[in-house]
Amino acid sequence: MNKLLLSSEVQSFIKNNINTDINKLLLKGSSFEGISAQELVTQIISKKKSEKKLPTWFETEGIFYPPKLNIEQTSSEITAAYKSNLLKGNSLIDITGGLGIDCFYFSKKFRKIIHCEMNTDLSEIANYNFKQLQVNNIETIAKNGLSYLENNNEKFDCIYIDPSRRSDIKGKVFLLKDCVPNVPENLEFLFSKSNTILIKNSPILDISSTLEELKFVKEIHVVAVKNEVKELLFLLKKDFKGEIIIKTINHLTTKNQSFNFTRGCEIDTEYGEPLTYLYEPNSAILKAGAFDEIAKEYSLFKLHKHSHLYTSEKKILDFPGRIFNIVKTFDYNKKRLKREIKEDKANVTTRNFPKSVEQLRKETKLKDGGDHYIFFTTNINNKLIVIECKKPENA
Repeated sequence: MNKLLLSSEVQSFIKNNINTDINKLLLKGSSFEGISAQELVTQIISKKKSEKKLPTWFETEGIFYPPKLNIEQTSSEITAAYKSNLLKGNSLIDITGGLGIDCFYFSKKFRKIIHCEMNTDLSEIANYNFKQLQVNNIETIAKNGLSYLENNNEKFDCIYIDPSRRSDIKGKVFLLKDCVPNVPENLEFLFSKSNTILIKNSPILDISSTLEELKFVKEIHVVAVKNEVKELLFLLKKDFKGEIIIKTINHLTTKNQSFNFTRGCEIDTEYGEPLTYLYEPNSAILKAGAFDEIAKEYSLFKLHKHSHLYTSEKKILDFPGRIFNIVKTFDYNKKRLKREIKEDKANVTTRNFPKSVEQLRKETKLKDGGDHYIFFTTNINNKLIVIECKKPENA
């Protein structure tokens, strides 16, 4: 951590060049003694990446930024704030601290926070930034979190873990046991240190497979931002044996969409042909696998078991996803496709359909965009169909 970067003159340079061409800055070189052009550029790039993801950091004077990869891998403030509302108590330990975004928000709900981070540079940066952010109840420790717990007799109200989803051997991984630290392998030990464990996982992990690796799971949270799933959260309570509640949240600019359900309940789903309105659940609901639960909750007909599109005669205004007015529906074939679609551009989506969006665009010569939405899917009779839609008013 080069503290020369924290001088007021250098900080002004970084702020004033936030939108400057990086290549030009590198070619120009640095005019500050003891600071390389690459160090300046690293601060500028990472600060720029923080503007929307970490607005508090971006707006706070004197923040020191790590390389952009650390910014890309950290929680956003939106998701960190969401997690902090799941827990409260006297003490929490984050055994995979990273840049400390989650710890910052947990510090608002716990009296004492321990931030463990093996990367000494990142630990130093997090410690410095906490002071700039005027947070005084976080202790940073540049050490392996599991090792710290093993050599400490203290018990905590909660253990928070964000396992690394990369392995030197396997690259990106899809099982929790292949992440670092190996949570399933250390679960018994972790429960000897706390009765509550919150695990943040990547959206690429399969929920059912992860449940097979864990025990005492009380809640699963599927967190999306602007319809992109960002995190899977598993909340574990020691000796919990009840039904697992799955909670989905989709953070949008003007509102949030939430939908909760109990995992494993049997539901009789009704199927039907497209009616007046078409519904597409948001990404958090789809990731959670609430395909039948959403149909039951909103009294919708499902088009096909594997299509995950829904329909009704009456408009459901508070549906957690996209709502469309169905203009027309017809069987799929190339000749009819060209005859039925009059638009030169449309938003194309496929659900349970054998061809890709790219293939269909070539067939139809449709450009992307416009106010028409065309769904290629399969209906209750296993026929390939096309549904042309428009967004309803006040949807």
